[in-house]
Amino acid sequence: MNIRNGIALVLILISLGCLYPGLTKAILSIKVGMDVPLLGEISLHDTKQSILSTIKTLHQNSNTLVAFLILFFSVVVPVIKAVLLLSTFIFKRYAVAVHKFVSIIGKWSMADVFVVGVLLAYLATKSDDGIHAELHEGFYYFLAYCIISILASQLLKVEEPSDLL
Repeated sequence: MNIRNGIALVLILISLGCLYPGLTKAILSIKVGMDVPLLGEISLHDTKQSILSTIKTLHQNSNTLVAFLILFFSVVVPVIKAVLLLSTFIFKRYAVAVHKFVSIIGKWSMADVFVVGVLLAYLATKSDDGIHAELHEGFYYFLAYCIISILASQLLKVEEPSDLL
């Protein structure tokens, strides 16, 4: 294994290490309130969600399609991508085909789009006085997963089967 693929392997494992807390830890909290004379600050809504808890909440509130899309593109595709990238180190005969397939599904993982969406939601709610938004550690773990997994797949160099002989 060359040094470039060694670095790619380490990055794939690190990205998987970032994916789990990125999915389970809180990514965003939103507090909606208003300042009422004589009563002071009144909280109208206070929520703190992780990606997995968001999927569960959407499903429970009959937003099954949206829940499925987030589950598929933010959980299933990234896990499949990582497993396939790891398989290129084990099944060298199929490494080129697997790497090409990962390149195709990598464009559809949309995990990076999800990160941008969360960031935009955060920025949009920060601009309103009655709404307070805060990014949490899950967002940063998921962002790290996105960046590291893209870097790992770019660094990974697979050899043609004729080169293996």
